[in-house]
Amino acid sequence: MERVEAELFTDGGNDAVVRLPGRRFPGVLVQGDTLRILSADVAELVELCAAGDLEEARQAASLLQEELGAKLQRYTDALDAHGERHPF
Repeated sequence: MERVEAELFTDGGNDAVVRLPGRRFPGVLVQGDTLRILSADVAELVELCAAGDLEEARQAASLLQEELGAKLQRYTDALDAHGERHPF
């Protein structure tokens, strides 16, 4: 393990926006439990599509889109608050 100093653009809670040394743009630190939940949500979506349950798949996809959209909004808000360009 290596210890480094990072720039923290938001509070240190879930989905913290940080920039690691040597990186031009900040990233989002996703906690392990949150990553596991997102992975399970995608797996559920794949299973629903494979089963042909398109209405349930649409609902699951909508929830996933909302969750990821909130993370993206937090990211862009943090960059805007610190006068940083977006990488997209």
